[in-house]
Amino acid sequence: MAKHKSQGSAKRTVNVAGKRRGVKRYGGQTVNAGEIIVRQLGTKFHPGKNAGIGKDHTIFAKVTGIVRYREMTGYKRGQKCIDILLPEDLEKPVKKKKSTVKQAKKTTTKSTAKKTTETKKTTKKPAAKKKTTSNKK
Repeated sequence: MAKHKSQGSAKRTVNVAGKRRGVKRYGGQTVNAGEIIVRQLGTKFHPGKNAGIGKDHTIFAKVTGIVRYREMTGYKRGQKCIDILLPEDLEKPVKKKKSTVKQAKKTTTKSTAKKTTETKKTTKKPAAKKKTTSNKK
């Protein structure tokens, strides 16, 4: 029998260098075609307009432009997407949003309120009959 309990040997005694993953270009920065934007494990970020994805999930720029990060909506809710905007895209005016349901309800209530006030003015109410009360004992 051993006098002292043996200790296990260290399995990894060498310091391993980091993999240098992460975001390399942030939103608003300009990138050239082929530049790496994000190095990642898995698809934490997804490629959008003018962006591509490598076999190791690295996202890169396909054209020269400006980086934009956005979150997806609808059935892709929660996904983060990376777009490369061209300088021409930045100069175009932003399209106005279509009227939402709330705005449509507000406009319909205003128009119905106007209609009801107009109908009140034009229609005359018939004279009300007087009620006669008789005291019977």
